[in-house]
Amino acid sequence: MGIGRAIEIDGVGIVAILEKASGPELLLQKQFRPPINKVVIEIPAGLVDEGESAAEAAVRELKEETGYHGVTSEISPVMFNDPGFCNTNLNMVHVTVDMSLPQNQDLKPELEENEFIEVFSLPLKDLYAECKRLEAEGYAIDARVGTLGEGIELAQRWKL
Repeated sequence: MGIGRAIEIDGVGIVAILEKASGPELLLQKQFRPPINKVVIEIPAGLVDEGESAAEAAVRELKEETGYHGVTSEISPVMFNDPGFCNTNLNMVHVTVDMSLPQNQDLKPELEENEFIEVFSLPLKDLYAECKRLEAEGYAIDARVGTLGEGIELAQRWKL
């Protein structure tokens, strides 16, 4: 594959921002992952179905895994999860969730039989510190969550 050729996307990571009166919060999940035998702090994510765009997959997966309805606002460049080890890739899709909408009040996730997901949110401004706290409590931090938290921390520290 050469430079400039389109890449088929495997999955999406969903940066879902809940617009709350107290400030923006990042929607997160706790999910047990057998390969590391730990509960992992993750962003909602999923595979892109045949014929589906990254934006469509993100909105669908968000609703299925969390019950929230959102609107796509940004799609990242293609990112490779671990290119030294495998070729899986994804787009990070930013989704805004309007907490004032009725459909975002009484959530009804549509989990698959083998999915056990606990949904929660954290203030964006505290994400890095919360990742450290959660790790100290024994949770594993997904790289996407940790990297996002570290990016926010760097932006705050360097006043960007």
